Amino acid sequence: MKIILVGMPGSGKSTVGKQLSSRLNLPLIDLDTEIERAAGQEIKTIFAEKGEDYFRALESQTLQRVLSSNDAFILATGGGAPCFHNGMEIINQHGISIFLDVPTDELVARVVSDNSRPLLAAADKEELLLKLNVIRAKRLDCYEKAKVMIFGSDIDDVVANLPKT
Repeated sequence: MKIILVGMPGSGKSTVGKQLSSRLNLPLIDLDTEIERAAGQEIKTIFAEKGEDYFRALESQTLQRVLSSNDAFILATGGGAPCFHNGMEIINQHGISIFLDVPTDELVARVVSDNSRPLLAAADKEELLLKLNVIRAKRLDCYEKAKVMIFGSDIDDVVANLPKT
């Protein structure tokens, strides 16, 4: 079984992934960590030096490589991974996609002091909220193609909504 967590930056994909990993005794793979390992650079450096288009191509290649494994695991994607280069279609072909749908005001509270997210650089909370609302509007159709939708990021809701095997 492959469980792939998708959603906005700050929606709890990594946190829920760790909890699911523990509960289901499956390894957790963090796509951003895999990208940084493949590139030998942090994501913010890739963005700064090579731009978003280069990053999205690398992200797509890494996503496909990780999902091609025959192993069972939980994958925490980056917020944009499903929405570029047919990412959600690839994800849905290889496993159970779960969209963690978290309100933007909660996302702001979670990411306001995180400087590692290049697309979310903002002068203040109001600018950050505006950026998150714009990103959400662009990506929501993609996220809603997930096989499972969870409102919030409560681990018990996620586990309760997993397909029975």
